[in-house]
Amino acid sequence: MNIRNEIKAIIVREGMTMTEVVEKMADQYGWSASVPNLSGKLQRNSLRYHEAVELADALGYDIVWQRRRERR
Repeated sequence: MNIRNEIKAIIVREGMTMTEVVEKMADQYGWSASVPNLSGKLQRNSLRYHEAVELADALGYDIVWQRRRERR
């Protein structure tokens, strides 16, 4: 699954619409309240890391870095 589809699946799983997400992002972080703006970033794979962290936060998620187990 690509990142765009994964994020859209999380939005749906959380019972939100893209409109609700961008409105929440605009309120919390000053993002543009434009669905095409977020959709375009996802489509072009141009979402910056700090934007991904803010998006995850708005959806109630944390981005966690976890070290992989070493293969032997």
